[in-house]
Amino acid sequence: MHSSFADQLAALDLSGFAIGPAPITATDFPTTDAVVHTLEAVWSDLFAMISGTALETDAEDLGWAFVNIFHRSADRKSTALDRATDEVRALVATADGSEIHTHELETQVERAQCAESAMLALEEMREIAAGLYLHEFGSSWKPVSSSRFNHGAMLTSALVEGRDFVRARAESKRRAAMPEGKPVVFAGGRTRHPTEEDALTFASNVWATLDKVRDRVPDMVLIHGGDTKGVDRLASSWAERRGIPQVTFSLDMRLGARAGFKRNERMLALEPRYVVAFPGNGVLERLVIDAKVRRITVVDRRGPLGTSPKSAPADAG
Repeated sequence: MHSSFADQLAALDLSGFAIGPAPITATDFPTTDAVVHTLEAVWSDLFAMISGTALETDAEDLGWAFVNIFHRSADRKSTALDRATDEVRALVATADGSEIHTHELETQVERAQCAESAMLALEEMREIAAGLYLHEFGSSWKPVSSSRFNHGAMLTSALVEGRDFVRARAESKRRAAMPEGKPVVFAGGRTRHPTEEDALTFASNVWATLDKVRDRVPDMVLIHGGDTKGVDRLASSWAERRGIPQVTFSLDMRLGARAGFKRNERMLALEPRYVVAFPGNGVLERLVIDAKVRRITVVDRRGPLGTSPKSAPADAG
């Protein structure tokens, strides 16, 4: 949840301290082409190896874990950057002009610059691997319980946990956890379809509906529950394909039966431009009711196969 280290330095009073070039450069890391070719080759060999074996049913789990290797590594570098940045702030606050103090400050700045460069490189690797995952399984890669920041790409593929998003908003700061744009809430439950044709029709209706909403809200930020087994998965894949930032509000299971209703409140508190509703349970029905009470336009697609119910009023779709 930090902006770039360079931006943070610019906001500090460095008392005449000159920040030199980073001790490492882009040439110290693998090139994008090299990363793409290597990861594609590893990915291809991995799934060719397990194809036709008893492990084929575990293919998606293995693919998820493959992407997660780079995500965890990037996250550790992000933590190191946060710590080094805090050290820089502390040293600036206690500056005495001595040579020892200046040396310590230089050392911490270099640590932060190295951590930031490594974080960006590892995030790029994760995004390339996540693209392979999306192509292979047709769904957006999502961490278990953390945000998927992409500091080097202007949030075009960010998938941010709701708690990080709300915290950043409350602090009124431009941070990686605060995508800029108009919130659009997407909601729906887990559905089963009797035929593959029906499933494809439903998925097509989800994507077509979101495309229409994006035409009206070009700078939209997609807000959803992040369910990897429900219709949220279709919406998340759509967002990644379209380069739309996402914010996920996972259920707080400590709240028991109230968890779904509390999530509704948190999502509607963002004052979304639209609520897009596909078939779901009673919690979703309450979301639609509450949205209408707040005069939020509801794009109602709770009819058969994700169509507009005949009894629904005209909506944004």
